[in-house]
Order: sequence, then structure tokens, then C-alpha cells
Amino acid sequence: MKYLTILLALFGGCATAPKGVAPVAGFELPRYLGTWHEIARLDHSFERGLTGVTAEYSMREDGGVNVVNRGYKAATGEWKEAEGRAYFTGPASVGQLKVSFFRPFYGGYNIVELDRQGYSYVLVAGPSLKYLWLLARNPELAPDIVARLVARAGELGFDTGKLIFPGAAPRAK
Repeated sequence: MKYLTILLALFGGCATAPKGVAPVAGFELPRYLGTWHEIARLDHSFERGLTGVTAEYSMREDGGVNVVNRGYKAATGEWKEAEGRAYFTGPASVGQLKVSFFRPFYGGYNIVELDRQGYSYVLVAGPSLKYLWLLARNPELAPDIVARLVARAGELGFDTGKLIFPGAAPRAK
């Protein structure tokens, strides 16, 4: 029940950006689609204990975005997966969407920093300063880029001292 309450609070909240955090303009969804690897995140119950976390984005027939999040839970030796959907909250050229894993509840998904040249890394904020993800196209990201993104998150008001760097899941033998 506690788990459901937390999820309802997160996804039942506003599908907006935290105060003072602006989503990027000039966003190109086709370049964003595909697989992203989680480099860092602020801890939250629905990903707690997961490593090797990925997010796969693809187009939906209704014009939205299909979202599949997947991660390995070492404590149980199992892969966990959640499927959701996302929709732009305004113009498709602005990196601000609402995402739902438990309809009809939506939460904010805000792209606040993006490698515009190669779409190789991104900083994503949730609906409040409690939710932050650093994602990359590869499971590893250059330390100088990580440091710059963490510094940017700090400037935006996120508690970067609480970031978790989950690492890759163990490989199958």
C-alpha cells in the first residue's frame, strides 16, 4: 500500500517542471527515440536496488511515446520492467512531456539538458526536485560530461549529493 501511495503522489501530481527548471527548446523527438542507459539518478522507491537500468522510447500509433524502463534487481536476481506512455504537454519542439506508468496518473518528464549535436546524453527532471536522471546512449559516459551535468543539476537546485550511480547489471554467464 505504501508503494501505491508513493506512486500515486508522484504520477498524480502536476505534469510540469519544478519551479525554476526550464525544459529545452529545439527538441527533436525522432532523434531522442531509442535506448538510453541510466548513468545516475536521485533515489526513489520504484527504482531502488536496480542496476543496468535502461529506458527505451518508441512511437505509439496515437502519436505519443511508448516508454519501457528495465533494470536488474540483484537482491532477487530478476529483471524488472515497467511500460508507460508519454505525451507532449505543449509544442513538440519543447522537451516537456507527461508520462504515465499507472493511468490515469501522469508526472512531469522534463529534458533540461541535452547533447544537441549527437543526442548522446540528457538530464531529465521529474515534476519536482526529488526526481532527476542522467541518461546516455551508452552504459558509460565520459567523467567530464558527468561532472558538468551534475554541476548543472546542482545549479538548478537538485541535491546532487544524493545522486546514485547504479552501474551496469551483471552479464549473463
